[in-house]
Amino acid sequence: MLRTLLIELSHSEVLRKFSMKNSLAKKTARRFVAGETIKEGIEAAKELNSLGIKTTMDFLGENTKNEEEAINCSKEIIKILKAIEEEKIDGNVSIKLTQLGLDLGEEFCKGILIKILEEAKMRNNFVRIDMEGSPYTDKTLKLFFDVLEKYKNVGIVIQAYLYRSMKDVEEIIKRGGRIRLCKGAYKEPKTIAFPKKKDVNENFIKIMKVLLNSKIYHAIATHDEKMIDATISYVEEKKIPRDSFEFQMLYGIRRDLQAKLVKDGWRVRVYLPYGTHWYPYYMRRLAERPANLFFILKNLFKG
Repeated sequence: MLRTLLIELSHSEVLRKFSMKNSLAKKTARRFVAGETIKEGIEAAKELNSLGIKTTMDFLGENTKNEEEAINCSKEIIKILKAIEEEKIDGNVSIKLTQLGLDLGEEFCKGILIKILEEAKMRNNFVRIDMEGSPYTDKTLKLFFDVLEKYKNVGIVIQAYLYRSMKDVEEIIKRGGRIRLCKGAYKEPKTIAFPKKKDVNENFIKIMKVLLNSKIYHAIATHDEKMIDATISYVEEKKIPRDSFEFQMLYGIRRDLQAKLVKDGWRVRVYLPYGTHWYPYYMRRLAERPANLFFILKNLFKG
């Protein structure tokens, strides 16, 4: 019930405008968002690198309303790629297709995506296409497959809570695509997504095993220690090389676990968001884990 409420609140324009101006909301959001500028994002990436953690930087934003806005977002993403190279950051970028104008037309979005992929290719870098809510799943996969034919420096995200995900994974692997596996953070109807956490976990583990057996470099994205332990057990059982995949986590969440995995010799990458459009992302983080909300409530009573 709480998760559903928080996800619904993420779509509230009134609450978004209030939060964007509220100093307390901004302060607590900094737990999960590196800042509002590229400079703050790069500084956070350097700090993570110093701890042995790789990064994937995300300029926050989604569902752009016009072509100019989408083009400006793409320019910022290209700035990230340049900054990563110039500052010698061990990192890549993550993007959302609705941020690049997917709602405005698939061909328009594809054109912008190609420019970003060209820039990344020139700089020997990698671009991960985030998966959004289910209305965009088919469109996102279609564009991914279109560009994958020419660009091998692009990957996709698959959400374990969707019934269709195993079939999608099989097709992506057949085409040589790289996958970040996560559980999923959007509100979806039980007609298309597992409503019970137990079933999501079981599907996550099934897909994880398929990914690790594929001999393609994938990412296992989770803060759930049971899922991490299941992954490590499978890797050790099957003698899968540690450098053939990586764990991924979100900025500001389970820092202790991130550090432990690095100490134990596992590859870890942190999803590092920044930008002024932090509200929807922030609300989804609160919805994912009760501990995130408790962190915010605890800080309400601090000076």
